[in-house]
Amino acid sequence: MSRVGKVDRTTKESSISVQLDLDGTGQVEIDTGVPFYDHMLTAFGVHGSLDLKVQATGDVHIDAHHTVEDTAIVLGQALRQALGDKSGIRRFGDAWIPMDETLAHAAIDVSGRPYCVHLGEPEQFNGFTIGGNYPFVLTRHVFDSLSFHAQIALHVRVLHGRDPHHIAEAEYKAVARALRAATEPDPRAGGIPSTKGVL
Repeated sequence: MSRVGKVDRTTKESSISVQLDLDGTGQVEIDTGVPFYDHMLTAFGVHGSLDLKVQATGDVHIDAHHTVEDTAIVLGQALRQALGDKSGIRRFGDAWIPMDETLAHAAIDVSGRPYCVHLGEPEQFNGFTIGGNYPFVLTRHVFDSLSFHAQIALHVRVLHGRDPHHIAEAEYKAVARALRAATEPDPRAGGIPSTKGVL
């Protein structure tokens, strides 16, 4: 069964197209107009073993915010679409990612109940822009939007870190690996992995 999601969304602030295959091999084509975000979504696709295509245009001449957040919304919608009825998946997944001095952890429940808990990013970086194009604070917006529109419970923690690039990248990789684990087929699962019979 194909587990592919494809969603297009156009507003007055952005135009986004996302296609993903949950059973891919990490083949990515990313172009958002925000170079550091491209770097993060590339890592997300590769480490999540997603075949992921993202094409986004937006008002980045004003700020990266709209394009980054809107892309996360569409990514979440495509993920939800690809999951279908969630039959036969593991449902839960988590991952620890060290990146030099940084350690990040992500845990996911593909529950149908959107919730995001995001903790531990050093507050001194809240005004920092990575690479001159990606405000550090946008990472939380990305995960909030992704969890809400994919309808997953997502917990992300930064245990420690002192380099904003490493912190953001460890978070994206941790979420990717946790998502990969949670959405993988479980050969022992029979149907929907819930006592309720629906997710």
